[in-house]
Amino acid sequence: MRFVESTILAYIAGFLDGDGSIFFQIVPRKDYRQKFQIRSSVAFYQKTEFAEILEWLKNIFGCGYIRHRKTGMSDYTIVDSKEVRRILLLLQPYVKLKKKQVELGLEILQKLEKCNSNAAFLNICKMTDKFKELNYSKKRTITCETVSKSLPL
Repeated sequence: MRFVESTILAYIAGFLDGDGSIFFQIVPRKDYRQKFQIRSSVAFYQKTEFAEILEWLKNIFGCGYIRHRKTGMSDYTIVDSKEVRRILLLLQPYVKLKKKQVELGLEILQKLEKCNSNAAFLNICKMTDKFKELNYSKKRTITCETVSKSLPL
């Protein structure tokens, strides 16, 4: 990624505040030691007719993917945890409405790097569950409680 001016980062942070989302989810992964993964995502949404702004964002960040949905909406999504961390750090000084999501997301990513036990992973799952309230999530079905039933401590 090239150097990005602070005014551009402030603009992108405003876009994220209004037409974006930051979310962390617990997803099943049979190939993982704990059988679950904490998936991090940053996404930006726009009507497909204005999707060039999403292409611009992808060009700036140099990662992620764009999907055009049949609903007339498009999204630009970044899921690689290292890239999510980098983007959250870049936007952190400018974000207003999603400040709590940025801070919690960065804390989760930091703890995941040092996670070395089932108990530590469950603690991270508890933190991940907080995104349900921060994002008004209705569909979240896999929670810390789900993970705790399958993990020996």
